[in-house]
Amino acid sequence: GLLLQEMTMAGLHELRFTEEKPLLRGQDAELENSDVFLSAVDTDWKEHDIETPYGLLHVVIRGSPKGNRPAILTYHDVGLNHKLCFNTFFNYEDMQEITKHFVVCHVDAPGQQAGASQFPQGYQYPSMDQLAAMLPSVVQHFGFKYVIGIGVGAGAYVLAKFALIFPDLVEGLVLMNIDPNGKGWIDWAAAKLSGLTSTLPDNVLSHLFSQEELVNNTELVQSYRQQIGSVVNQFNLQLFLNMYNSRRDLDINRPGTVPNAKTLRCPVMLVVGDNAPAEEGVVECNSKLDPTNTTFLKMADSGGLPQVTQPGKLTEAFKYFLQGMGYSECQGWARGWRVPACAHALPSASMTRLARSRTASLTSASSVDGTRPRACTHSESTEAMGQINHTMEVSC
Repeated sequence: GLLLQEMTMAGLHELRFTEEKPLLRGQDAELENSDVFLSAVDTDWKEHDIETPYGLLHVVIRGSPKGNRPAILTYHDVGLNHKLCFNTFFNYEDMQEITKHFVVCHVDAPGQQAGASQFPQGYQYPSMDQLAAMLPSVVQHFGFKYVIGIGVGAGAYVLAKFALIFPDLVEGLVLMNIDPNGKGWIDWAAAKLSGLTSTLPDNVLSHLFSQEELVNNTELVQSYRQQIGSVVNQFNLQLFLNMYNSRRDLDINRPGTVPNAKTLRCPVMLVVGDNAPAEEGVVECNSKLDPTNTTFLKMADSGGLPQVTQPGKLTEAFKYFLQGMGYSECQGWARGWRVPACAHALPSASMTRLARSRTASLTSASSVDGTRPRACTHSESTEAMGQINHTMEVSC
C-alpha cells in the first residue's frame, strides 16, 4: 500500500487533463429516452477525462469545492455506470437539498461509461488496488482536500481500498453491498462455469439482485437487463467483472483482534437491503470494522439496489450520517432537518433497521479523536460534537 501510494503521488506531477465537456441534451437519442439517466435540466454537470498513472478515467462533476467541505465522490458497481447506479438517488428531491451544499463527483470505472470505446484485445484491466490508486488523480485535478465516498458493490470495495491506502483524503464512507472477501476456489470455479453457461448480463444481474428479486421484480430487472446489454460496452464490462471476481480480501480487522490491525479510520456507514445477495458480505465487513465509528443500516423492503428502490430512506440515513460528522442543518438545508428532541441514546447496535412500520432506527457514530479531527472542526455546527456512538430513533 505504501509503495502504491508513493508511485501514485509521484505520478500526479505528470498528469495531462483534457478540456471539460458539458453534458448536453441531444448527444445520444438512446440515452435521452431512458428515465434512469440525467434529466434534461441537468446541464450543469460537466464531463472530464482525467489521465492517471493507470489510464484514462471518466468523471462527471457538478459544482465547485466549497471552502473546507469535502466533495461527495461516488463509484458504481459492476455492470453499471454512474448514471445507472446513482441517478435515482441523486435526483431524489431531498437528496438534491443536501448536495446543493457539496460538490458532487461521479467516477466511472475505466471503459464503463456510456459510449466508451472498446479496449483493444490483450488490454490489461487495472487491478482493484490500481483502480483505487487512480482516485488521487481526481482529487488533485479538482483541488479537493478530501472526499466523502459513496460506493456500491465493486465501487464500495474500490473506495474502501482508497481509504486504506490514502486515509488522509477520505472524510467518510457510505459503502453499499460491500463484500470484503475475495472469492475462494469454489466460488471462482462456479463463476467460471457460470461464465460459460450464462450470458454476461445474466451474470451481472445475479450479482446485483437476489433470486427473489429476479423472479418477482421483473420490471426493474428487465429494465436493467436492457441497459446493461445496450449502454455498457460488453467487452469492457467483462474485463471489469473478471477483475472484481479476482479481488483479494480487504486487509481489515477490528482493532484489538489481531496485532497491528488495519481498519478504516473514517466514519463508515454500511448499507444493505434485507433482500440483497450481498447481505452476508456486509455483515462480515461490519464485524471487521471499528464499532465506534461504524454504522450498519439494514434496509427493510429493499433488495440489491437500495439507492434505486428506496432513495428516500437512504437519503434520510445519509442526512443523519452527515450530521453525525458535524455537517448539520445550520448550513441552510431545507425543511429544518434536525435530530428529533425525543431521540434517546442507546448502546450502539451492530445492526439497525429501517422498519416496515416506517419507523427508522439507525445507528449514528462519529469519531472524535486526535487522529481525525476533521469531522467536527470542518463543520459550521458543533451540535454533533461529543455525540459518540449512540442510536437515534427517527421517523422516515
